[in-house]
Amino acid sequence: MRIAIAEAKAQFAELIRRAEAGEAIELTRYGHPVARIVAAERPVRRALIGAMAGAFTLPEDMFAADAEVAEMFRESIGTR
Repeated sequence: MRIAIAEAKAQFAELIRRAEAGEAIELTRYGHPVARIVAAERPVRRALIGAMAGAFTLPEDMFAADAEVAEMFRESIGTR
């Protein structure tokens, strides 16, 4: 799309929206192209779910410690 700078001023928000959607906007002065509005490259984001997969391993007896922790808590507050 080609548009004169004077017109672009009035439609700036719409032109940015169109550029984000992938359209190249060419700005002209006296009918000659002088600039282009295009979408910026955005970094590809990794999904958060599973992002730490394989980064660490959990011990097999991880949940066996729950009873031990509960007992330690009871001891710390003086009840059994």
